[in-house]
Amino acid sequence: MKTELTNEQILLYQQNGFVLIEDFLNKDELEFWREAVTEAIRQRNGQKMPGSDTKVGEDDGINKDADYYGKVFDQMLNLWQTNDKVKQLMLDQNLGKVVADLAGWEGTRIWHDQALIKRPWANPTSWHLDTPFWSFSDRRALSIWVALDDATLENGCLYFIPGSYHTTTFDNPGIGKNMDAIFDFYPQFIQSKSIAVPMKAGSCSFHNGLTIHGAGANMTNGFRRAMTCAYMPDGATFNGIKNILSDEQVAKLKIGDLLNDEGQNPLIYSKSTAM
Repeated sequence: MKTELTNEQILLYQQNGFVLIEDFLNKDELEFWREAVTEAIRQRNGQKMPGSDTKVGEDDGINKDADYYGKVFDQMLNLWQTNDKVKQLMLDQNLGKVVADLAGWEGTRIWHDQALIKRPWANPTSWHLDTPFWSFSDRRALSIWVALDDATLENGCLYFIPGSYHTTTFDNPGIGKNMDAIFDFYPQFIQSKSIAVPMKAGSCSFHNGLTIHGAGANMTNGFRRAMTCAYMPDGATFNGIKNILSDEQVAKLKIGDLLNDEGQNPLIYSKSTAM
């Protein structure tokens, strides 16, 4: 992995709220990532998340129109908890350091990973924010998005509204069918120019969880596979939102409690211990 960022890359991220890293994985690494994710998905047999009975394409309680959203992408979460190969990838300390360098924090914890697979002819992913869905509130939280197939203008690459994360908030506008729905919440960006980020398989992007982003429809007869992971700083606290947490976990938490369960949100990098 390309784990050493340039000052220019960090500056671009700080300005725009996203950055593209070309050839993040070499050929052998890409093949291993594909193998690991494919194996992990097969093992799940359609189960969306550990401890949940929800299957891919079913109503998950967040997005109510399962028929439409089931044709946006297949989504499986926390594969690292059910597959050792994915766990090896997601808990890589070097990856945690890259995240810490971009976010400017001392320690990196996983929030959740996701395999996101746009099937042939899939619907677009509407403009949305990530962080307002999560069980903690931190303006620095971010995600990596690794292309397992070439992500193109034709098959649903990512798009971003550059700089939007500087002024968006933790209010959750949700994710609707209409691409322009988010501008009801953030009308100041309706005239903004979006930036498309096509990338070759093995490249990746990082984006802040408060950056407005989406993805195009898959206008091809092929798959567009991506592996992603969301990160939070060590020291993040519970904000009352359930998100991926189980009922049992939520029952034990009070607002303000640390989210430091190593079985759920492992610490994968700490600047103090890495020195």
